[in-house]
Amino acid sequence: MDFRFKAGRLPMLVSMPHAGTDIPDEVASAMAPCALARADTDWHLPELYGFLEEMGVSTISARWSRYLIDLNRPPENTNLYPGMDTTGLCPVDTFGRESLYLPGRAPDEAEVRRRLERYWMPYHAQLRAELARLKREFGRVVLWDAHSIASRVPRFFEGRLPDLNFGTADGKSCAPGLEQAVVGVARAQDRFSIAVNGRFKGGHITRHYGQPDQDVHAIQLEMCQCLYMNEAAPFDYRPEVAAEVQPLLADMGAAAVAWVRGERA
Repeated sequence: MDFRFKAGRLPMLVSMPHAGTDIPDEVASAMAPCALARADTDWHLPELYGFLEEMGVSTISARWSRYLIDLNRPPENTNLYPGMDTTGLCPVDTFGRESLYLPGRAPDEAEVRRRLERYWMPYHAQLRAELARLKREFGRVVLWDAHSIASRVPRFFEGRLPDLNFGTADGKSCAPGLEQAVVGVARAQDRFSIAVNGRFKGGHITRHYGQPDQDVHAIQLEMCQCLYMNEAAPFDYRPEVAAEVQPLLADMGAAAVAWVRGERA
């Protein structure tokens, strides 16, 4: 299977497009040693969000590494942040600017198209199908795109990132009420710092599928990995640290579900 999917019973789908670590042997053989460390993975997100199954929330998470193909980039490989540095549909370097491929082995256009059809499209087909199912059943649905990143990545931003970075494509991917409901829960605590539509405004999944006028509301959360794991190799999960932020994640998810169902907080 190219992804891990679990259907739920609530009008919410959580997507984890960068949680995958697998790289096919034929691609790995063309890669530099740094690629095989998979440092830029959104490590352990299915475990961090493990409470979602008990809540009844649908989940989909990637099997394949973002180094193979980035499921959160548009298929035409346009830059989501014009004028700013970013990585592409089939990345050729790491966040630290290390080359992912051995000399002369980077994917050509034909290989990019092959990966798009073989790995990118199945994930998005399942994502679309589940959103359609939930919308048919409930009338409207929330798509939560879950991400994590090292708290310091000098290539993309100066200093340390806020702990929780929400993106709604500057308010275009969801109704204002949903953003307010979720971010309001985050603002009610003072342990974790937050940003809304800052450096992270949402990737392709948030921007493409978030169609509030069609009753599909999308929000992205990019969180610092130090909130639940060691950011240095071998990137160990730290359950005792994760336990401090998981109740907040659950409360924000519950607020999103309550909003989409029209329930009062």
